[in-house]
Amino acid sequence: MQLSALDIAVFIGFLIVVIAVSLYAARKEESTEDYFLGGRGFTWWLIGFSLIASNISTEHFVGMAGSGFGSLGLAVASYEWFAAATLVVVAVFLLPVFLRLGIYTMPEFLGYRYGEMARTLMAVYMLIMYVAVALASVLYSGALGVQTMFGMPLGYGIWFIGLAAGAYTVYGGLKAVVWSDLLQGAALLAGGALVLYLGLEKVGGWSTFMAQNADKMHLIRPASDPDIPWTALIFGMWIPNFFYWGFNQFITQRALGAKSLAEGQYGILLAAFIKLGIPFIIVFPGIIAYQLHGAEVANPDQAYPTLIRNLLPVGLRGFMFAALFGAVMSSLDSMLNSASTIFTIDIYKRHLRPNADEKAQLRMGQIVTAALVVIGCLIAPFLADPRFKGIFNYIQMFQGFISPGIIAAFIFGMIFRRAPQAAAMASMLINIPIYGLLLWASPQMAFLNHMGITFLTCLGAMAVVTALRPLAHPVQFVQRTDLDLTSGPWVKPLSLIVLAATVGLYIYFW
Repeated sequence: MQLSALDIAVFIGFLIVVIAVSLYAARKEESTEDYFLGGRGFTWWLIGFSLIASNISTEHFVGMAGSGFGSLGLAVASYEWFAAATLVVVAVFLLPVFLRLGIYTMPEFLGYRYGEMARTLMAVYMLIMYVAVALASVLYSGALGVQTMFGMPLGYGIWFIGLAAGAYTVYGGLKAVVWSDLLQGAALLAGGALVLYLGLEKVGGWSTFMAQNADKMHLIRPASDPDIPWTALIFGMWIPNFFYWGFNQFITQRALGAKSLAEGQYGILLAAFIKLGIPFIIVFPGIIAYQLHGAEVANPDQAYPTLIRNLLPVGLRGFMFAALFGAVMSSLDSMLNSASTIFTIDIYKRHLRPNADEKAQLRMGQIVTAALVVIGCLIAPFLADPRFKGIFNYIQMFQGFISPGIIAAFIFGMIFRRAPQAAAMASMLINIPIYGLLLWASPQMAFLNHMGITFLTCLGAMAVVTALRPLAHPVQFVQRTDLDLTSGPWVKPLSLIVLAATVGLYIYFW
């Protein structure tokens, strides 16, 4: 793709503005609360846009659009619409619990609820997932998009993206991340809407598009479907969504930095509303790419970049390049900050150097962030292996090695206050062999069903351990008093609107 002088100017200007604003916003960070939680001063609109910008990256524009291009079609949109409903649960039920405790990390919650062993095990699991799955996949998918659109070699693209996002994350912490997310999220949504508009115009409008792609416009698929059967929608789909949106440091860290419970709840619900529209700017363009360029795209992960290359005129390519690059950086910087937070708070401060002062913790967080950039860049090229069946599939499937057990530990522990630490350890430890055995023994079954079976097994193990060795007294959480924990008056009405809209979309695209 040939870039005009205007394209290059738009891209460079956007990058400079994002980095400058991020560094300026983070100029006064002096404590771990400042660096890891932005001083607990985030408002609802910052939280909402940061959640979306951190979540939506080239793993979506490359991977999810590729799934829409391929055999899944619109069915892959269930990940987004289930996410909207999941966010309602997080805002109404989970966030109040987390903010009352004043925690920095999700493993820290398990430490309060069960003990240090459960906290440390989850911290190790999350660090492995961030490095081997999340960071590597974002770097790879971002570089693949840049390679498809602009011809930059994959390896160079990986290091370019990693170093660019790592630079301001190392310096500025979560506050730099959130402000960069605000700018990049706005560009991302505007760019995606532009591609959808031009794509629909190219194929003859909405009615023509729906009629010519009727075979791809179904959300409900048969039980024998190897990817997203209707059985997975009933049960299995909730597991990756609750893990990602409710118990994943990468996402929840923004809400943990809210200035009040109401601000956090409204921010999460803003993200839920935006989530309802994400399939229209990602999945639908993937289907449009199939209609327009199906014969020339050999790898579905290249569908969206190919559409941009052939659809956008000179002058707009630089803007879309900036939006996609921003999507990569917004996810990457969030993951880097969250991973360094977990290592510093849950491992370094608890086990390696308990007496570390604020300055030492800040320095360690910066060192870990830089190290993770290098490790992620080294792993990312291996994801080109076709055995992974596309980057989006890789991400969702490999989370199953830890997500069912972690979700079981959280939910069971919140409901049954006499569950001992051994129950949580059993859940998280048996997750890996059970899920691995299911993948090996029944490869034809959808991995979402594997997740569902693993989750039930983990719950069963926790119930048995609790019945045999219950705690003598129910766990009581110490509650903080330095934060306004009054729920927002509009939280319940807005939650009902989100849920009604989700049901309406499923009825329309049945």
